[in-house]
Amino acid sequence: MERMFLVTFPFFFTYFAQSICLNVSRPNIFMVMSDAFDGRLSFDPGSKVVQLPYINYLRQLGSTFLNAYTNSPICCPSRAAMWSGQFVHLTQSWNNYKCLEANATTWMDLLEENGYLTKMMGKLDFTSGSHSVSNRVEAWTRDVPFLLTQEGRPVSQLVGNMSTIKVMKKDWQNTDQASQWIRHRAAFSNQPFALYLGLNLPHPYKTESLGPTAGGSTFRSSPYWLSKVSHKLVSVPKWLPMAAMHPVDYYSTLTKNCSGDFTEEEIKSIRAFYYAMCAEADAMLGEVISALRESKLLSNTVVIFTADHGELAMEHRQFYKMSMFEGSSHVPLLVMGPGLMSDLQVNQPVSLVDLYPTVLEISEISALSHLSGYSLLPLISKSRGISKKQHPGWVLSEYHGCNVNASTYMLRSGQWKYIVYSDGISLPPQLFDLSLDKDELHNVVHKFPDVQSRLESLLRSIVDYPQVSSTVHLYNKKAFGKWRWGLGKNYSHVIAGLRWHVDWQKDVLAHEKAIETWLNVVIWLTTYQSSVIYEVRYSFISLSKKRKIV
Repeated sequence: MERMFLVTFPFFFTYFAQSICLNVSRPNIFMVMSDAFDGRLSFDPGSKVVQLPYINYLRQLGSTFLNAYTNSPICCPSRAAMWSGQFVHLTQSWNNYKCLEANATTWMDLLEENGYLTKMMGKLDFTSGSHSVSNRVEAWTRDVPFLLTQEGRPVSQLVGNMSTIKVMKKDWQNTDQASQWIRHRAAFSNQPFALYLGLNLPHPYKTESLGPTAGGSTFRSSPYWLSKVSHKLVSVPKWLPMAAMHPVDYYSTLTKNCSGDFTEEEIKSIRAFYYAMCAEADAMLGEVISALRESKLLSNTVVIFTADHGELAMEHRQFYKMSMFEGSSHVPLLVMGPGLMSDLQVNQPVSLVDLYPTVLEISEISALSHLSGYSLLPLISKSRGISKKQHPGWVLSEYHGCNVNASTYMLRSGQWKYIVYSDGISLPPQLFDLSLDKDELHNVVHKFPDVQSRLESLLRSIVDYPQVSSTVHLYNKKAFGKWRWGLGKNYSHVIAGLRWHVDWQKDVLAHEKAIETWLNVVIWLTTYQSSVIYEVRYSFISLSKKRKIV
Protein backbone atom coordinates (compact mmCIF):
# COMPACT_ATOMS: atom_id res chain seq x y z
CA MET A 1 0.00 0.00 0.00
CA GLU A 2 2.84 2.35 0.91
CA ARG A 3 4.63 1.46 -2.33
CA MET A 4 1.51 2.23 -4.38
CA PHE A 5 1.38 5.67 -2.79
CA LEU A 6 5.00 6.34 -3.68
CA VAL A 7 4.37 5.31 -7.28
CA THR A 8 1.14 7.20 -7.82
CA PHE A 9 2.09 10.39 -6.00
CA PRO A 10 4.44 11.69 -8.74
CA PHE A 11 1.67 11.26 -11.31
CA PHE A 12 -0.78 13.10 -9.07
CA PHE A 13 1.73 15.87 -8.44
CA THR A 14 2.43 16.24 -12.17
CA TYR A 15 -1.32 16.41 -13.00
CA PHE A 16 -1.96 18.87 -10.18
CA ALA A 17 0.94 21.09 -11.25
CA GLN A 18 -0.22 21.06 -14.86
CA SER A 19 -3.73 21.93 -13.77
CA ILE A 20 -2.51 24.86 -11.69
CA CYS A 21 -0.34 26.04 -14.58
CA LEU A 22 -3.27 25.88 -17.02
CA ASN A 23 -5.58 27.75 -14.65
CA VAL A 24 -3.03 30.48 -13.97
CA SER A 25 -2.40 30.96 -17.70
CA ARG A 26 -6.09 31.49 -18.47
CA PRO A 27 -7.51 34.80 -17.21
CA ASN A 28 -10.66 35.23 -15.19
CA ILE A 29 -13.61 36.86 -16.97
CA PHE A 30 -16.01 39.34 -15.42
CA MET A 31 -18.84 40.79 -17.52
CA VAL A 32 -21.38 43.43 -16.54
CA MET A 33 -24.36 43.83 -18.86
CA SER A 34 -26.49 46.82 -17.97
CA ASP A 35 -29.95 47.44 -19.40
CA ALA A 36 -30.64 50.42 -21.69
CA PHE A 37 -27.23 52.12 -21.43
CA ASP A 38 -26.49 54.55 -24.28
CA GLY A 39 -23.09 53.57 -25.62
CA ARG A 40 -22.26 57.14 -26.62
CA LEU A 41 -21.80 57.99 -22.94
CA SER A 42 -18.71 55.79 -22.76
CA PHE A 43 -16.53 58.18 -24.80
CA ASP A 44 -16.27 61.89 -25.60
CA PRO A 45 -18.21 64.06 -26.03
CA GLY A 46 -21.05 62.04 -24.47
CA SER A 47 -18.95 61.11 -21.43
CA LYS A 48 -18.75 64.76 -20.39
CA VAL A 49 -22.46 65.02 -19.54
CA VAL A 50 -22.28 62.69 -16.53
CA GLN A 51 -19.54 61.46 -14.19
CA LEU A 52 -18.86 57.77 -14.85
CA PRO A 53 -15.55 57.17 -13.03
CA TYR A 54 -15.41 53.40 -13.42
CA ILE A 55 -16.30 53.40 -17.10
CA ASN A 56 -13.58 56.03 -17.50
CA TYR A 57 -11.24 53.71 -15.58
CA LEU A 58 -11.93 50.92 -18.07
CA ARG A 59 -11.47 53.36 -20.93
CA GLN A 60 -8.05 54.49 -19.70
CA LEU A 61 -6.74 51.01 -18.87
CA GLY A 62 -8.53 49.09 -21.61
CA SER A 63 -10.16 49.38 -25.02
CA THR A 64 -13.32 51.30 -25.92
CA PHE A 65 -15.35 50.30 -28.96
CA LEU A 66 -16.72 53.52 -30.42
CA ASN A 67 -19.23 51.77 -32.70
CA ALA A 68 -20.66 48.84 -30.78
CA TYR A 69 -24.26 47.82 -31.50
CA THR A 70 -26.97 45.60 -30.20
CA ASN A 71 -28.17 42.86 -32.56
CA SER A 72 -31.76 43.63 -31.58
CA PRO A 73 -32.79 46.76 -29.65
CA ILE A 74 -34.91 45.09 -26.99
CA CYS A 75 -34.07 43.14 -23.85
CA CYS A 76 -34.56 39.41 -24.45
CA PRO A 77 -33.64 39.07 -28.16
CA SER A 78 -30.53 41.18 -27.63
CA ARG A 79 -29.36 39.02 -24.74
CA ALA A 80 -30.23 35.90 -26.73
CA ALA A 81 -27.81 37.07 -29.42
CA MET A 82 -25.09 37.76 -26.87
CA TRP A 83 -25.45 34.41 -25.08
CA SER A 84 -25.83 32.32 -28.27
CA GLY A 85 -23.42 34.20 -30.52
CA GLN A 86 -26.02 34.08 -33.29
CA PHE A 87 -28.18 36.65 -35.04
CA VAL A 88 -31.75 36.68 -33.79
CA HIS A 89 -33.22 35.44 -37.10
CA LEU A 90 -31.10 32.29 -36.75
CA THR A 91 -32.43 31.53 -33.25
CA GLN A 92 -35.89 32.96 -34.06
CA SER A 93 -35.73 35.26 -31.04
CA TRP A 94 -38.58 37.39 -32.31
CA ASN A 95 -39.69 39.29 -29.22
CA ASN A 96 -39.40 39.42 -25.43
CA TYR A 97 -41.54 36.29 -25.17
CA LYS A 98 -39.90 34.21 -27.93
CA CYS A 99 -36.15 33.79 -27.45
CA LEU A 100 -33.75 30.93 -26.71
CA GLU A 101 -34.83 27.56 -25.40
CA ALA A 102 -33.83 26.84 -21.81
CA ASN A 103 -31.31 24.19 -22.93
CA ALA A 104 -29.46 26.46 -25.40
CA THR A 105 -25.67 26.29 -25.09
CA THR A 106 -24.22 29.60 -23.95
CA TRP A 107 -20.57 30.60 -23.81
CA MET A 108 -20.84 30.32 -20.02
CA ASP A 109 -21.76 26.64 -20.42
CA LEU A 110 -18.64 26.07 -22.51
CA LEU A 111 -16.45 27.83 -19.96
CA GLU A 112 -17.79 25.57 -17.21
CA GLU A 113 -17.21 22.48 -19.35
CA ASN A 114 -13.62 23.61 -19.87
CA GLY A 115 -12.60 24.10 -16.27
CA TYR A 116 -13.91 27.52 -15.33
CA LEU A 117 -15.71 28.24 -12.06
CA THR A 118 -18.84 30.04 -13.29
CA LYS A 119 -21.52 32.22 -11.75
CA MET A 120 -24.40 34.20 -13.27
CA MET A 121 -26.19 36.83 -11.17
CA GLY A 122 -28.86 39.45 -11.67
CA LYS A 123 -30.86 39.97 -14.85
CA LEU A 124 -30.41 37.13 -17.36
CA ASP A 125 -33.51 37.38 -19.59
CA PHE A 126 -32.55 35.40 -22.68
CA THR A 127 -34.95 32.43 -22.66
CA SER A 128 -38.53 32.20 -23.89
CA GLY A 129 -41.63 32.63 -21.78
CA SER A 130 -41.03 35.80 -19.77
CA HIS A 131 -42.22 39.43 -19.81
CA SER A 132 -45.80 40.68 -19.64
CA VAL A 133 -48.82 39.47 -21.59
CA SER A 134 -49.19 43.02 -22.92
CA ASN A 135 -45.67 42.95 -24.29
CA ARG A 136 -46.17 39.76 -26.28
CA VAL A 137 -49.68 40.63 -27.55
CA GLU A 138 -48.47 44.05 -28.73
CA ALA A 139 -45.68 42.31 -30.64
CA TRP A 140 -47.99 39.73 -32.18
CA THR A 141 -50.54 42.33 -33.32
CA ARG A 142 -48.14 44.98 -34.62
CA ASP A 143 -49.44 44.46 -38.19
CA VAL A 144 -53.04 45.21 -37.20
CA PRO A 145 -53.98 48.59 -38.70
CA PHE A 146 -54.80 50.47 -35.51
CA LEU A 147 -52.81 52.96 -33.44
CA LEU A 148 -53.09 52.40 -29.69
CA THR A 149 -50.98 53.93 -26.95
CA GLN A 150 -49.07 51.07 -25.32
CA GLU A 151 -46.86 52.88 -22.80
CA GLY A 152 -47.18 55.45 -20.07
CA ARG A 153 -46.07 58.98 -20.85
CA PRO A 154 -42.36 59.28 -19.92
CA VAL A 155 -41.83 61.16 -16.66
CA SER A 156 -39.03 61.84 -14.18
CA GLN A 157 -39.32 61.16 -10.45
CA LEU A 158 -37.10 62.45 -7.65
CA VAL A 159 -36.67 60.23 -4.58
CA GLY A 160 -34.68 60.53 -1.36
CA ASN A 161 -32.01 63.12 -0.65
CA MET A 162 -28.24 63.65 -0.98
CA SER A 163 -27.60 60.60 1.20
CA THR A 164 -29.77 58.30 -0.97
CA ILE A 165 -27.29 56.19 -2.90
CA LYS A 166 -29.03 52.86 -3.37
CA VAL A 167 -32.09 53.80 -5.43
CA MET A 168 -32.30 50.58 -7.49
CA LYS A 169 -32.14 48.27 -4.48
CA LYS A 170 -32.46 44.99 -6.39
CA ASP A 171 -29.43 45.83 -8.53
CA TRP A 172 -27.44 46.76 -5.44
CA GLN A 173 -28.35 43.46 -3.79
CA ASN A 174 -27.08 41.55 -6.84
CA THR A 175 -23.95 43.71 -6.96
CA ASP A 176 -23.24 43.05 -3.28
CA GLN A 177 -23.72 39.32 -3.84
CA ALA A 178 -21.32 39.39 -6.78
CA SER A 179 -18.71 41.18 -4.66
CA GLN A 180 -19.12 38.68 -1.85
CA TRP A 181 -18.84 35.77 -4.28
CA ILE A 182 -15.52 37.15 -5.49
CA ARG A 183 -14.18 37.64 -1.97
CA HIS A 184 -15.37 34.34 -0.50
CA ARG A 185 -15.51 31.92 -3.45
CA ALA A 186 -13.44 33.02 -6.44
CA ALA A 187 -10.52 34.25 -4.34
CA PHE A 188 -10.02 30.78 -2.84
CA SER A 189 -10.50 28.71 -6.00
CA ASN A 190 -7.76 26.99 -7.98
CA GLN A 191 -9.88 27.42 -11.11
CA PRO A 192 -10.12 30.51 -13.28
CA PHE A 193 -13.57 32.02 -12.86
CA ALA A 194 -16.21 33.60 -15.10
CA LEU A 195 -18.70 35.92 -13.42
CA TYR A 196 -21.66 37.58 -15.13
CA LEU A 197 -23.67 40.38 -13.50
CA GLY A 198 -26.86 41.61 -15.19
CA LEU A 199 -28.21 45.01 -14.11
CA ASN A 200 -31.66 46.50 -14.57
CA LEU A 201 -30.33 50.05 -14.58
CA PRO A 202 -30.56 52.41 -16.32
CA HIS A 203 -33.81 50.93 -17.67
CA PRO A 204 -36.81 53.14 -16.72
CA TYR A 205 -38.87 52.01 -13.76
CA LYS A 206 -42.43 50.75 -13.93
CA THR A 207 -44.95 53.58 -13.62
CA GLU A 208 -46.93 52.27 -10.66
CA SER A 209 -49.70 54.87 -10.92
CA LEU A 210 -50.81 53.32 -14.22
CA GLY A 211 -51.77 50.02 -12.64
CA PRO A 212 -50.55 46.42 -12.81
CA THR A 213 -50.19 46.29 -16.62
CA ALA A 214 -48.03 49.43 -16.85
CA GLY A 215 -44.65 49.38 -18.53
CA GLY A 216 -41.47 51.21 -17.57
CA SER A 217 -41.81 54.93 -18.30
CA THR A 218 -40.48 56.51 -15.08
CA PHE A 219 -36.94 57.86 -14.94
CA ARG A 220 -36.19 57.78 -11.21
CA SER A 221 -33.16 58.96 -9.27
CA SER A 222 -32.01 60.83 -6.18
CA PRO A 223 -30.29 64.20 -5.64
CA TYR A 224 -27.05 62.33 -4.99
CA TRP A 225 -26.91 60.87 -8.50
CA LEU A 226 -28.31 63.99 -10.13
CA SER A 227 -25.32 65.85 -8.69
CA LYS A 228 -23.13 63.74 -11.00
CA VAL A 229 -24.85 65.22 -14.08
CA SER A 230 -23.52 68.32 -15.83
CA HIS A 231 -26.93 69.92 -16.30
CA LYS A 232 -25.60 72.64 -18.59
CA LEU A 233 -24.63 69.94 -21.07
CA VAL A 234 -28.03 68.21 -21.06
CA SER A 235 -29.37 68.95 -24.52
CA VAL A 236 -32.85 69.11 -26.00
CA PRO A 237 -32.81 66.85 -29.08
CA LYS A 238 -34.02 68.09 -32.45
CA TRP A 239 -37.25 66.50 -33.67
CA LEU A 240 -38.72 66.14 -37.12
CA PRO A 241 -42.34 67.29 -37.44
CA MET A 242 -44.73 64.37 -36.99
CA ALA A 243 -45.84 64.68 -40.61
CA ALA A 244 -42.24 64.31 -41.82
CA MET A 245 -41.48 61.15 -39.82
CA HIS A 246 -40.90 57.78 -41.41
CA PRO A 247 -44.16 55.76 -41.09
CA VAL A 248 -42.55 53.31 -38.67
CA ASP A 249 -41.12 56.10 -36.49
CA TYR A 250 -44.56 57.74 -36.49
CA TYR A 251 -46.10 54.48 -35.25
CA SER A 252 -43.44 54.16 -32.55
CA THR A 253 -43.93 57.73 -31.34
CA LEU A 254 -47.68 57.24 -30.96
CA THR A 255 -47.58 53.80 -29.34
CA LYS A 256 -44.90 55.04 -26.91
CA ASN A 257 -47.21 57.88 -25.86
CA CYS A 258 -44.83 60.59 -27.05
CA SER A 259 -47.03 62.38 -29.58
CA GLY A 260 -48.28 64.96 -27.09
CA ASP A 261 -46.66 68.24 -26.12
CA PHE A 262 -43.48 68.25 -24.03
CA THR A 263 -41.85 71.34 -22.59
CA GLU A 264 -38.09 71.80 -22.82
CA GLU A 265 -37.96 71.47 -19.03
CA GLU A 266 -39.71 68.09 -19.19
CA ILE A 267 -37.36 66.79 -21.87
CA LYS A 268 -34.21 67.99 -20.08
CA SER A 269 -35.47 66.53 -16.81
CA ILE A 270 -36.09 63.10 -18.36
CA ARG A 271 -32.63 63.15 -19.91
CA ALA A 272 -30.90 64.35 -16.74
CA PHE A 273 -32.59 61.66 -14.67
CA TYR A 274 -31.58 59.05 -17.23
CA TYR A 275 -27.95 60.15 -16.99
CA ALA A 276 -28.19 60.00 -13.19
CA MET A 277 -29.41 56.40 -13.48
CA CYS A 278 -26.36 55.67 -15.65
CA ALA A 279 -24.14 57.08 -12.89
CA GLU A 280 -25.71 54.70 -10.38
CA ALA A 281 -25.07 51.75 -12.70
CA ASP A 282 -21.45 52.88 -13.07
CA ALA A 283 -21.05 52.79 -9.28
CA MET A 284 -22.19 49.16 -9.26
CA LEU A 285 -19.52 48.32 -11.81
CA GLY A 286 -17.05 50.05 -9.51
CA GLU A 287 -18.05 48.04 -6.47
CA VAL A 288 -17.23 44.74 -8.17
CA ILE A 289 -13.98 46.11 -9.61
CA SER A 290 -13.03 47.09 -6.06
CA ALA A 291 -13.78 43.55 -4.87
CA LEU A 292 -11.51 42.17 -7.60
CA ARG A 293 -8.72 44.55 -6.64
CA GLU A 294 -9.01 43.85 -2.90
CA SER A 295 -8.96 40.10 -3.60
CA LYS A 296 -5.82 40.54 -5.76
CA LEU A 297 -7.66 39.12 -8.77
CA LEU A 298 -7.97 42.22 -10.94
CA SER A 299 -4.58 41.90 -12.64
CA ASN A 300 -5.56 38.50 -14.08
CA THR A 301 -9.18 39.32 -14.92
CA VAL A 302 -10.66 40.47 -18.22
CA VAL A 303 -13.39 42.99 -17.38
CA ILE A 304 -16.13 43.61 -19.96
CA PHE A 305 -18.82 46.28 -19.64
CA THR A 306 -21.69 46.45 -22.12
CA ALA A 307 -25.49 46.71 -22.40
CA ASP A 308 -28.34 44.93 -24.16
CA HIS A 309 -29.40 48.13 -25.95
CA GLY A 310 -29.49 51.89 -25.45
CA GLU A 311 -32.16 54.42 -24.49
CA LEU A 312 -33.58 57.15 -26.73
CA ALA A 313 -34.35 59.44 -23.76
CA MET A 314 -36.61 61.66 -25.91
CA GLU A 315 -34.43 61.67 -29.02
CA HIS A 316 -36.58 61.40 -32.17
CA ARG A 317 -39.60 62.14 -29.98
CA GLN A 318 -39.36 58.73 -28.32
CA PHE A 319 -38.12 57.06 -25.18
CA TYR A 320 -37.26 53.41 -24.60
CA LYS A 321 -35.47 51.41 -27.31
CA MET A 322 -37.03 49.41 -30.24
CA SER A 323 -35.38 51.67 -32.79
CA MET A 324 -32.28 51.63 -34.98
CA PHE A 325 -31.45 55.25 -34.12
CA GLU A 326 -28.14 55.63 -32.28
CA GLY A 327 -29.63 56.28 -28.84
CA SER A 328 -31.41 52.92 -28.98
CA SER A 329 -29.01 50.68 -30.93
CA HIS A 330 -25.56 51.95 -29.88
CA VAL A 331 -24.26 50.13 -26.80
CA PRO A 332 -21.17 50.57 -24.63
CA LEU A 333 -18.40 48.02 -25.01
CA LEU A 334 -15.24 48.38 -22.96
CA VAL A 335 -12.72 45.59 -22.38
CA MET A 336 -9.78 45.65 -19.97
CA GLY A 337 -7.47 42.82 -18.97
CA PRO A 338 -4.08 41.14 -19.10
CA GLY A 339 -2.44 41.18 -22.52
CA LEU A 340 -4.91 43.75 -23.86
CA MET A 341 -4.23 47.27 -25.10
CA SER A 342 -4.68 50.28 -22.81
CA ASP A 343 -6.26 53.61 -23.68
CA LEU A 344 -7.29 52.29 -27.09
CA GLN A 345 -10.29 53.48 -29.08
CA VAL A 346 -11.55 51.11 -31.77
CA ASN A 347 -13.57 52.58 -34.65
CA GLN A 348 -14.42 49.20 -36.17
CA PRO A 349 -18.21 48.53 -36.01
CA VAL A 350 -18.85 45.50 -33.76
CA SER A 351 -21.89 43.94 -32.10
CA LEU A 352 -22.93 41.77 -29.18
CA VAL A 353 -22.64 38.49 -31.11
CA ASP A 354 -18.89 39.15 -31.18
CA LEU A 355 -18.65 38.58 -27.43
CA TYR A 356 -19.21 34.80 -27.69
CA PRO A 357 -16.14 34.07 -29.88
CA THR A 358 -14.15 36.71 -27.98
CA VAL A 359 -14.76 35.01 -24.64
CA LEU A 360 -13.91 31.62 -26.15
CA GLU A 361 -10.61 32.94 -27.48
CA ILE A 362 -9.77 34.61 -24.16
CA SER A 363 -10.35 31.29 -22.39
CA GLU A 364 -8.43 29.29 -25.03
CA ILE A 365 -11.49 27.29 -26.14
CA SER A 366 -11.86 26.35 -29.79
CA ALA A 367 -14.35 28.52 -31.66
CA LEU A 368 -17.63 27.03 -32.88
CA SER A 369 -18.39 27.06 -36.59
CA HIS A 370 -22.01 28.25 -36.37
CA LEU A 371 -21.36 31.60 -34.66
CA SER A 372 -22.46 34.85 -36.29
CA GLY A 373 -19.81 36.94 -34.55
CA TYR A 374 -16.05 37.37 -34.72
CA SER A 375 -13.47 37.49 -31.96
CA LEU A 376 -12.48 41.02 -31.02
CA LEU A 377 -9.05 40.02 -29.70
CA PRO A 378 -7.24 40.84 -32.97
CA LEU A 379 -8.44 44.42 -32.53
CA ILE A 380 -7.36 44.89 -28.90
CA SER A 381 -4.68 42.32 -28.05
CA LYS A 382 -1.06 43.37 -27.59
CA SER A 383 -0.12 40.33 -29.65
CA ARG A 384 -2.09 41.08 -32.81
CA GLY A 385 -3.35 38.57 -35.30
CA ILE A 386 -4.20 35.72 -32.96
CA SER A 387 -7.56 34.95 -34.57
CA LYS A 388 -7.66 33.55 -38.10
CA LYS A 389 -11.22 34.83 -38.66
CA GLN A 390 -11.09 38.59 -39.23
CA HIS A 391 -14.06 40.85 -38.53
CA PRO A 392 -15.81 41.86 -41.80
CA GLY A 393 -16.31 45.51 -40.85
CA TRP A 394 -20.12 45.58 -40.77
CA VAL A 395 -22.76 44.85 -38.13
CA LEU A 396 -26.35 43.65 -38.42
CA SER A 397 -29.18 44.55 -36.10
CA GLU A 398 -32.81 43.51 -36.54
CA TYR A 399 -36.06 44.04 -34.66
CA HIS A 400 -39.34 42.12 -34.72
CA GLY A 401 -41.11 43.13 -31.49
CA CYS A 402 -43.64 45.60 -30.12
CA ASN A 403 -43.94 49.37 -30.70
CA VAL A 404 -42.71 48.93 -34.29
CA ASN A 405 -45.17 47.86 -36.99
CA ALA A 406 -42.71 46.15 -39.36
CA SER A 407 -39.66 43.93 -39.10
CA THR A 408 -36.65 46.22 -39.21
CA TYR A 409 -33.08 45.53 -40.37
CA MET A 410 -30.08 47.79 -39.87
CA LEU A 411 -26.67 47.45 -41.50
CA ARG A 412 -23.85 49.63 -40.19
CA SER A 413 -20.80 49.84 -42.45
CA GLY A 414 -18.25 52.63 -42.40
CA GLN A 415 -19.94 56.02 -42.18
CA TRP A 416 -23.28 54.61 -43.31
CA LYS A 417 -26.31 53.29 -41.50
CA TYR A 418 -28.80 51.56 -43.81
CA ILE A 419 -32.28 50.61 -42.53
CA VAL A 420 -34.90 48.57 -44.38
CA TYR A 421 -38.32 47.33 -43.37
CA SER A 422 -40.49 44.28 -43.95
CA ASP A 423 -40.06 43.07 -47.56
CA GLY A 424 -37.96 46.07 -48.61
CA ILE A 425 -40.73 47.33 -50.89
CA SER A 426 -43.82 48.20 -48.86
CA LEU A 427 -41.99 50.78 -46.70
CA PRO A 428 -39.25 53.21 -47.78
CA PRO A 429 -35.65 52.51 -46.69
CA GLN A 430 -33.47 54.96 -44.77
CA LEU A 431 -29.81 55.86 -45.22
CA PHE A 432 -27.90 58.07 -42.80
CA ASP A 433 -24.38 59.42 -43.14
CA LEU A 434 -23.28 59.37 -39.50
CA SER A 435 -20.11 61.32 -40.26
CA LEU A 436 -22.23 64.37 -41.19
CA ASP A 437 -25.60 63.67 -39.57
CA LYS A 438 -25.07 62.40 -36.03
CA ASP A 439 -28.69 63.30 -35.16
CA GLU A 440 -30.00 61.08 -37.98
CA LEU A 441 -32.47 63.64 -39.23
CA HIS A 442 -31.61 63.51 -42.95
CA ASN A 443 -32.48 60.41 -44.94
CA VAL A 444 -30.15 60.54 -47.95
CA VAL A 445 -31.17 57.26 -49.58
CA HIS A 446 -32.21 59.00 -52.81
CA LYS A 447 -29.03 61.08 -52.98
CA PHE A 448 -26.73 58.06 -52.92
CA PRO A 449 -28.32 55.28 -54.99
CA ASP A 450 -24.95 53.59 -55.49
CA VAL A 451 -24.41 53.37 -51.72
CA GLN A 452 -27.91 52.01 -51.26
CA SER A 453 -27.38 49.41 -53.97
CA ARG A 454 -24.11 48.25 -52.43
CA LEU A 455 -25.50 48.04 -48.91
CA GLU A 456 -28.69 46.36 -50.09
CA SER A 457 -26.63 43.66 -51.83
CA LEU A 458 -24.48 43.21 -48.74
CA LEU A 459 -27.53 42.98 -46.49
CA ARG A 460 -29.18 40.34 -48.68
CA SER A 461 -25.97 38.33 -48.68
CA ILE A 462 -26.18 38.24 -44.87
CA VAL A 463 -29.90 37.62 -44.44
CA ASP A 464 -32.86 36.95 -46.71
CA TYR A 465 -34.80 39.61 -44.87
CA PRO A 466 -38.04 39.46 -46.90
CA GLN A 467 -38.28 35.76 -46.04
CA VAL A 468 -37.50 36.41 -42.38
CA SER A 469 -40.21 39.11 -42.27
CA SER A 470 -42.68 36.65 -43.77
CA THR A 471 -41.73 34.03 -41.16
CA VAL A 472 -42.25 36.51 -38.33
CA HIS A 473 -45.59 37.60 -39.79
CA LEU A 474 -46.81 34.00 -39.85
CA TYR A 475 -45.46 33.33 -36.35
CA ASN A 476 -47.29 36.39 -34.99
CA LYS A 477 -50.62 35.21 -36.37
CA LYS A 478 -50.23 31.64 -35.14
CA ALA A 479 -48.99 32.69 -31.69
CA PHE A 480 -51.81 35.21 -31.27
CA GLY A 481 -54.43 32.75 -32.51
CA LYS A 482 -53.25 30.09 -30.08
CA TRP A 483 -53.28 32.58 -27.20
CA ARG A 484 -56.74 33.88 -28.14
CA TRP A 485 -58.17 30.38 -28.45
CA GLY A 486 -56.79 29.43 -25.03
CA LEU A 487 -58.68 32.30 -23.41
CA GLY A 488 -62.05 31.17 -24.75
CA LYS A 489 -64.87 33.43 -23.55
CA ASN A 490 -62.43 35.54 -21.52
CA TYR A 491 -60.72 36.85 -24.63
CA SER A 492 -62.60 40.14 -24.97
CA HIS A 493 -62.13 40.96 -21.30
CA VAL A 494 -58.42 40.13 -21.24
CA ILE A 495 -57.41 41.92 -24.43
CA ALA A 496 -59.33 45.03 -23.38
CA GLY A 497 -57.38 45.17 -20.09
CA LEU A 498 -53.85 45.25 -21.53
CA ARG A 499 -51.58 48.33 -21.55
CA TRP A 500 -53.54 49.84 -24.44
CA HIS A 501 -56.81 49.69 -22.43
CA VAL A 502 -57.46 53.47 -22.48
CA ASP A 503 -57.46 53.68 -26.27
CA TRP A 504 -59.02 50.23 -26.69
CA GLN A 505 -62.12 51.26 -24.76
CA LYS A 506 -62.76 54.14 -27.14
CA ASP A 507 -64.03 51.71 -29.79
CA VAL A 508 -63.95 48.10 -28.63
CA LEU A 509 -65.85 46.66 -31.57
CA ALA A 510 -63.68 48.41 -34.17
CA HIS A 511 -60.49 47.14 -32.55
CA GLU A 512 -61.75 43.55 -32.31
CA LYS A 513 -62.89 43.79 -35.93
CA ALA A 514 -59.46 45.03 -37.01
CA ILE A 515 -57.84 41.99 -35.41
CA GLU A 516 -60.43 39.70 -37.01
CA THR A 517 -59.67 41.15 -40.44
CA TRP A 518 -55.92 40.85 -39.86
CA LEU A 519 -56.33 37.19 -39.03
CA ASN A 520 -58.44 36.74 -42.20
CA VAL A 521 -61.15 35.37 -39.91
CA VAL A 522 -59.76 31.83 -40.02
CA ILE A 523 -56.40 30.42 -38.95
CA TRP A 524 -55.57 26.77 -39.36
CA LEU A 525 -53.25 25.48 -36.65
CA THR A 526 -51.87 21.96 -36.91
CA THR A 527 -51.10 20.20 -33.65
CA TYR A 528 -49.84 16.74 -32.83
CA GLN A 529 -51.42 14.85 -30.01
CA SER A 530 -51.10 11.11 -29.40
CA SER A 531 -49.87 10.62 -33.00
CA VAL A 532 -53.13 12.04 -34.34
CA ILE A 533 -53.21 15.28 -36.35
CA TYR A 534 -55.90 17.80 -35.53
CA GLU A 535 -56.85 21.02 -37.25
CA VAL A 536 -58.11 23.83 -35.07
CA ARG A 537 -60.31 26.50 -36.62
CA TYR A 538 -60.11 29.95 -34.96
CA SER A 539 -62.86 32.44 -35.59
CA PHE A 540 -63.70 35.64 -33.72
CA ILE A 541 -67.37 34.99 -34.45
CA SER A 542 -67.41 31.44 -33.21
CA LEU A 543 -64.81 28.91 -32.11
CA SER A 544 -65.29 25.56 -33.77
CA LYS A 545 -64.55 22.25 -32.11
CA LYS A 546 -61.48 20.24 -32.95
CA ARG A 547 -61.99 18.13 -36.06
CA LYS A 548 -60.02 14.92 -36.55
CA ILE A 549 -58.64 14.74 -40.11
CA VAL A 550 -56.73 11.46 -40.20
